[in-house]
Amino acid sequence: MIFLYRRKIKMKLISWNVNGLRAVINKGFKEFFKEIDADIFCIQETKMQEAQLDENILKIFEDYNAYWNSAEKKGYSGTAIFTKQKPLNVTYGIGKEEHDKEGRVITLEFEKFYMVNIYTPNSKRELERLDYRQLWEDEIRAYLLKLKENKPVVMCGDLNVAHKEIDLKNPKTNRKNAGFTDEERAKMTELLNAGFVDTFRYKYPEVEGKYSWWSYMFHAREKNAGWRIDYFIVSENLKDKIEDAKILDNIYGSDHCPVELDLNI
Repeated sequence: MIFLYRRKIKMKLISWNVNGLRAVINKGFKEFFKEIDADIFCIQETKMQEAQLDENILKIFEDYNAYWNSAEKKGYSGTAIFTKQKPLNVTYGIGKEEHDKEGRVITLEFEKFYMVNIYTPNSKRELERLDYRQLWEDEIRAYLLKLKENKPVVMCGDLNVAHKEIDLKNPKTNRKNAGFTDEERAKMTELLNAGFVDTFRYKYPEVEGKYSWWSYMFHAREKNAGWRIDYFIVSENLKDKIEDAKILDNIYGSDHCPVELDLNI
């Protein structure tokens, strides 16, 4: 009798809001990208159009398949994914015109899973965009659930919400601020209750003081007065394949740091 085993592959996945790719290139990004040697590297807030890619930028990603989704508005938003393995399919946006003008979502389909890179809209000061944000959350959840019907989902990105009090340094003074409103936190709970897992909290449910974003004001990063708003979230049926989830808070160059997921898949 012959047994056929499907070999599991350990994948290293990185997500980083770079707060402007052209700005971060010479702040250690090139070196980090090469050294981390990720299988899939997702970035948010590229703040550039594909036409602005020059040889210096393209050379960094020459060993990867690169996919870009830029906002119609110049110097704003934007996402990109770099992957060693060529995907079966690539989708830009979620198929809803009102949400797809800001370059916020890229989906790659691989044999065993979907990789979805997301840059969630900020509710802004005075919460002027909170209503739109709530609608966005519902549409994204429906989109991810539709994908999940077909195969497991790995989603990452700057989701612009600190889910629980443990996820930011000063919860009491931020209760009604963008990124920590009851409404935004409830939408994250809704997503997780729909069959998804916050990989960092799955591995480290009680770890405090690990953040992925710090304000440029008040020496916030020096004081580690931060927020954990960057995530890897996976379908529940992938949780046993999580080897590790890391916050790489020793990496500088942006107001965010990269986050990592090591997955046996």
